[in-house]
Amino acid sequence: MPITVPRPSAPPDGAVRKTVRTFGELLVTAGIVVLLFVVYEVYVTDWVSAGKQREASAELDDRWSNGRHVRTEPIEGKAFARIYIPSFGADYTFTIQEGVDAATLEIGPGHYKDTALPGEPGNFAVAGHRVGKGAPFNDLDLLNSCDAIVIETADRFFVYRVLPMKEETGSWEGDQGRESQCVNVPTLRDPSVADGGPYGATFGRVIVTPDRRDAVAPVPYQSGDALPAASRASLLTLTTCHPKFSARLRMIIHAVLTKEFQKEPGAGYGDLLRRIGEA
Repeated sequence: MPITVPRPSAPPDGAVRKTVRTFGELLVTAGIVVLLFVVYEVYVTDWVSAGKQREASAELDDRWSNGRHVRTEPIEGKAFARIYIPSFGADYTFTIQEGVDAATLEIGPGHYKDTALPGEPGNFAVAGHRVGKGAPFNDLDLLNSCDAIVIETADRFFVYRVLPMKEETGSWEGDQGRESQCVNVPTLRDPSVADGGPYGATFGRVIVTPDRRDAVAPVPYQSGDALPAASRASLLTLTTCHPKFSARLRMIIHAVLTKEFQKEPGAGYGDLLRRIGEA
């Protein structure tokens, strides 16, 4: 018969071992929770927002095609315009809703209600998520000076172009400022004034803290009476969180209106791109 060798008894499960094991289990659980949260934020909310965006787009098309756009003021939570960014691809388009509350931004970009409307003097300001919930503004950091941002309303297309970056303003009148896509894209800075004048802090891309609500002021970063309404530039301002996966700061993109086109029967966004040299 084989000889049975008794196994040594397991050491007592002391307090230190119990603590280490419990801590390890907590870390594993926390890791799973974080992973599930990331999956939900990045993928599930994108899927939900995509459905809401399709509904908003179909409703907007229906209103436009049936001539139900006589109301001049946008309706809270409803789409009233579309945004296109040609450098992000021909299929980049989102409806713009009125308002920037959480529910509205789950549909797509939202218009700051107290700011200008497309094409008006002042600041047409729009907020959007950078991660999750459709992430319409995920790639704003890839925009360069003079890149086009097109806003479509019921009867018009408005072509805005990103302003020069801060580091470009000193030599803007040189070769870069003379490129075809940069025609009518000024620096807005007044070189005769030390601080650049009312638009001295308005560049193509600005990073600010979340409390800088004046980024969407009629004249960005200035008080409301910085310039009379008739003297204000027609700007588009896009705002989103910065950096990605964080709400610690805000990325601001400023663009200036360069062209405006009346919609023509049978002509669409693709025709517009050919007209402005972006196709």
